Amino acid sequence: MTDRYRLGANLATLANGLLGAGAIAYTLAGNKLWAMLLVALAIGFDGLDGLLSRRSPSPAGPFGRIADSVADAVSFGAAPAVMLAVHTSDTATWAPYATAMVLVGGTYLAAAIARLAYFTARAHDLPHFLGVPTPESALAISVLLLFHDTPAYATVSPLGAVIGALVVSVLMVVPIPYPKIRRGALLRLPSLATAALAAMVLVPLQFHPASSSVLGRLAEVGAYGFLVGVAVYYVLGPFTARGRPHPAEAS
Repeated sequence: MTDRYRLGANLATLANGLLGAGAIAYTLAGNKLWAMLLVALAIGFDGLDGLLSRRSPSPAGPFGRIADSVADAVSFGAAPAVMLAVHTSDTATWAPYATAMVLVGGTYLAAAIARLAYFTARAHDLPHFLGVPTPESALAISVLLLFHDTPAYATVSPLGAVIGALVVSVLMVVPIPYPKIRRGALLRLPSLATAALAAMVLVPLQFHPASSSVLGRLAEVGAYGFLVGVAVYYVLGPFTARGRPHPAEAS
């Protein structure tokens, strides 16, 4: 008999990876806002994958974990790395930092792949994550670019993007526990609110509204809420994670 939950989980994993590939294509085509929206949608499918997998009567095998990590590497590793490295607006401002941004994007990608490889090989059975998980890291990169690249709610700041992206990269691989956002998790509601705020920002921005318009103001207010939501996970996450890593897991 076909396990519909396992089949659904596999299809969600496939959708996650395809959305990440689409985000890379949109970034290279010069539409970073669409890329951010596709990454946010990929996070939704990544969550659906986990939900269906947990409901499946058959246990998850190594193939499923590897496929999920490969999809995550595309959507939450490669796609944000390309968004960091490629800049098609305010090119005169970004040009002096072009090499630095490529290196920062490469650093982010290497940290994401290292994190996913460790999770797949050793840490998948822990009740918490070690280091910030890649979906939340991808959201942090989106927030960073919303404020320092397009539409630059703070200001166009290559140096701010460099520093912020390096901090996000380091926090992916440090052995600090972060919670899995499942039913009953203390940060579940704030995380769902963060996802709603991401949509509140990224959907209106696809229409390129004037900053003084209703949609423009709605997106800007949502961007600050999005920033707060991501910061809440980063700051409060270690205090809400269940358990602490065994010393051997931190080595």
